[in-house]
Amino acid sequence: MKRIEKTFAKLKSNDKKGLVTFITAGDPSLEQSATILNALPQSGADFIEIGMPFTDPMADGPAIQDSSLRALANGMSLKGVIKMVAEFRESNQDTPIILMGYFNPIYTYGTEDFVNDAADAGADGLIIVDLPPEEDAELRVPATKAGLDFIKLLTPTTKGARLDTVLQNASGFLYYVSIAGVTGTKSANIDEVGAHIKDIKAKTDLPVAVGFGIKTPEDAANMSKIADAVVVGSSIVQNMQDNQKDSNLPTIIENQVSALKKAI
Repeated sequence: MKRIEKTFAKLKSNDKKGLVTFITAGDPSLEQSATILNALPQSGADFIEIGMPFTDPMADGPAIQDSSLRALANGMSLKGVIKMVAEFRESNQDTPIILMGYFNPIYTYGTEDFVNDAADAGADGLIIVDLPPEEDAELRVPATKAGLDFIKLLTPTTKGARLDTVLQNASGFLYYVSIAGVTGTKSANIDEVGAHIKDIKAKTDLPVAVGFGIKTPEDAANMSKIADAVVVGSSIVQNMQDNQKDSNLPTIIENQVSALKKAI
């Protein structure tokens, strides 16, 4: 059983919901990023998304855009992201790692080299924001062959025949984008999201994680009532930005993640 599947199965058997946390690799510094990554599981993160920095993160709001620019300025690269995963795996063999980002850096790296290197380092899945299902075979096929789950994005407008198309070849879990817009800018309507998730679950057994617009423990608690997991990214990244010069930054993030986990 793969790590993602195993973790969801364990959560379900204990009647619990998952917490997915997002950080950008290399932000706010290379050292702090690694320290925070290593501390996330003990703080309550069941799954970790690591953002692969990119110069034009079109789906992300100001907080994550700024984090990508800081990470790139710090010298973070795709090879650096993979190295972070490998170093994390030296002390943690259980927490699933999902690499999230855009296709351009992967294409430049070399698609097959990337998926093989990522899998060898200990990554478990990919979320590629700008690859629609009609165009994803170039990455999805080698990723699946390498053992990486290919996690698909669903939105409030993914319905009917489009939903069927997106669900094809999805694995690991489904990432439900709860708002129309970019990360960290709005809050979701829980009733509308709940109704759509019910329709989605009628067509698939994959777990559904809900992200975008979840900022506070209260937001996480509410969304966990209708989802298998909640994703919190922008508020964590913003917290890093606001406190990046604080020597206690890792503890600040640990406390934030612990509060989120406690809420769900």
